[in-house]
Amino acid sequence: MVDFICPNCQTKTGGEEFEKTLWVCANCGYHSRLDWRQRLSITADEGSFVEFDSGMESENPLDFADYREKIRELQGSCKTKEAVITGRCAIKGCPALVCVMDSHFMMASMGSVVGEKITRIFEYGAEHRLPVIIFSASGGARMQEGIFSLMQMAKTSGAVARHSRAGQLYITVMADPTTGGVTASFASLGDIIIAEPGVLIGFAGKRVIQDTIGYTLPEKFQSAEFVFDHGFADLIVPRDEMREVLARFLRLHGRAADAAGGSRG
Repeated sequence: MVDFICPNCQTKTGGEEFEKTLWVCANCGYHSRLDWRQRLSITADEGSFVEFDSGMESENPLDFADYREKIRELQGSCKTKEAVITGRCAIKGCPALVCVMDSHFMMASMGSVVGEKITRIFEYGAEHRLPVIIFSASGGARMQEGIFSLMQMAKTSGAVARHSRAGQLYITVMADPTTGGVTASFASLGDIIIAEPGVLIGFAGKRVIQDTIGYTLPEKFQSAEFVFDHGFADLIVPRDEMREVLARFLRLHGRAADAAGGSRG
């Protein structure tokens, strides 16, 4: 396995050792970005995950140059059709629906398929009375799909509202980075909003905001710790505690520890 050099403290860690720490730097606590397979492996009970809508993939509604070729390339390297994986699983025996955004796939930008898959998971959760957990990690809207991408903000937010009216729990876990239109829509609408330590959370970049409001912003104002201190997040949870914290919330919401079951194409 490839050695890891921490971008925060420059500590070098062997690949196998790094995996044992759940891809967190043992020296400074830096939480590296996970792909969808790594995230599921440390979250879902072994063998419990059933993927939904696995065959959905993006079209090219604006005939954007080289967009199809880029998608095909990423499908091969990321081993998935799109930037979000959705499905049903169990977490310490508690059934839940999960969405995992993979920043290795076009920075997990939200195009039509990402928005549709997330919308469907909330609709499924409302119908079958299941909680939804989303691991967000995104650069925001996907420019290659223009207005079709921006429409997903309203679409996913409406699905969250319907799931909430059905009395179901929605937990957001903000991973690095959670930005742009994803922050401005479903990622900020959780009943419980959790962040991993040190992750970037925001909408626009620092320079853009400062130029707009004419005010010098504090250092690290878009860090998990800053937004937690200012009431935007409810908890900061280290990766090695995340699974237990999620299971605890599911149990408190009345999700008895039983088999996840169920399937969908």
